[in-house]
Amino acid sequence: MTTALSVRGLHKSFGPANARKTAVDGLSFELEQGEVLGFLGPNGAGKSTTMKMICGFLAPDAGTAIVCGHNVLSHPIAAKSAIGYLPEGAPAYPDMTVLAFLDFIGAIRGFDGAERGERVADAMAKTQLKEVAHQPIETLSKGFKRRVGLAQALLHNPPVLILDEPTDGLDPNQKFEVRKLIKEMAATKAIVISTHILEEVDAVCTRAVIIARGRIVADGTPAELRGRSTSGNLDDVFREVTANV
Repeated sequence: MTTALSVRGLHKSFGPANARKTAVDGLSFELEQGEVLGFLGPNGAGKSTTMKMICGFLAPDAGTAIVCGHNVLSHPIAAKSAIGYLPEGAPAYPDMTVLAFLDFIGAIRGFDGAERGERVADAMAKTQLKEVAHQPIETLSKGFKRRVGLAQALLHNPPVLILDEPTDGLDPNQKFEVRKLIKEMAATKAIVISTHILEEVDAVCTRAVIIARGRIVADGTPAELRGRSTSGNLDDVFREVTANV
């Protein structure tokens, strides 16, 4: 297997010098091609901050991330070109139609002509957006907006996907389809999924990392993590490893 993502000693604090609050505290892990990592933790644990640093949207105080051999600090363009990022909230231009927005993303990614059209069509098909292709994004439901955000992350077929709560706002049928898509893509990509839905870990993840106060408190397959609790329930494991950190 090939190491697609290496997170090395990430640190990040916020606030004035005399009252700094540590959000991420020396986080390190590696992810291989073919792995789907569930990135878990209570609110404020540092999940979104970590993802932003991996993707180069937020500079770490220390440490770095290596994406497909490219250091996100010293070679940011090469590293970012290997990442598909679905952030929390997934901002988009609200007055653009879905088709126009994805075509715009394709242009930013450097695709022209027929290839751009093919990539846009493929991303829309994978995320089932055809029926709203000509609607302004501001008129879409939360679930459809989330799928537009996912489509832009997939459009350039990146080897690494960083997905911050990809099924947030989706109905049960939409969640099923997105989870199915993630499983289909998993063999050729390294995927990080931040989620509060522990059933999602069982549904799509090959491994899970739980963090609390910016530190890793558990790392293993879903089965290994369930084995840490007498109940065999991931919810119980989550509570036990994060309660007293």
